[in-house]
Amino acid sequence: MLTFLFWNIDNEPIGDVITHLALMHGVDILILAESALPPPELLLKLNEQKTAYFYHPKRGCGKIEVFAKFRQEHLKIINEGQRYTIRRLTLPGRQEILVCMAHLPNKRHYSEQDMIHSMTNMSADIKDSESKYSHERTIVVGDLNANPFEAGMVSCSGLHAVMARQTAQKSRRKVEGKTYPFFYNPMWSHFGDGNRLPSGTYHYWNSTPVSYMWNMFDQVLIRPELLDYFDDADLQILTSDGATSLLKADGTPDKSISDHLPILFKLNV
Repeated sequence: MLTFLFWNIDNEPIGDVITHLALMHGVDILILAESALPPPELLLKLNEQKTAYFYHPKRGCGKIEVFAKFRQEHLKIINEGQRYTIRRLTLPGRQEILVCMAHLPNKRHYSEQDMIHSMTNMSADIKDSESKYSHERTIVVGDLNANPFEAGMVSCSGLHAVMARQTAQKSRRKVEGKTYPFFYNPMWSHFGDGNRLPSGTYHYWNSTPVSYMWNMFDQVLIRPELLDYFDDADLQILTSDGATSLLKADGTPDKSISDHLPILFKLNV
């Protein structure tokens, strides 16, 4: 079982909180966005009790920091854009998978058309990587700066991420004579009140005529080839590091820690 943690930490100096979360949940791959923490400093914290983590340096994508319980040769960069990095995870005795880690443009400063463009480009690079390595065992994880229902998320040329596992298991669909593979988006089940709280990963209250208040910007998407290895019950939006709440009294993210909440998930590969 591999445990992943993604968190946009909003450039806050919260190395202790990150460390608590990583150790409490036995995180194997730690992925951070908007991190101003010096990697050596965070690495020392992560390894203070026991040497377990390695830092995986950035290359062309400056938006993502990665720490993992294995060396760089097992998580090699194979394709990148400025806002995403696609890495090939090869661990002995386990299924090879592709991991796309992303921090896409802030929608406060980019139009919906801009966002669709970014997602379409990332989707094309994912497909190129899958073609190169002859499989579609791929996940996307990160701050996608879009809700699950937005055009770039659901369009066939974008990420083509659907809300229902049964739909995703059909693998792909044809649009105007061309076939497009699905992603499954389990974050839909965590959006809104339902039986799970909080209602999203990012809360933004404004006075514009249309405001969703709660947003699900931080997401994991899973190709159908990996669905047998993923249990929806192993996906959480975290609200505490075991000692400190990540929420204010009103249930929204405590911005003194981060304006985003972290997501934790597992793959049984």
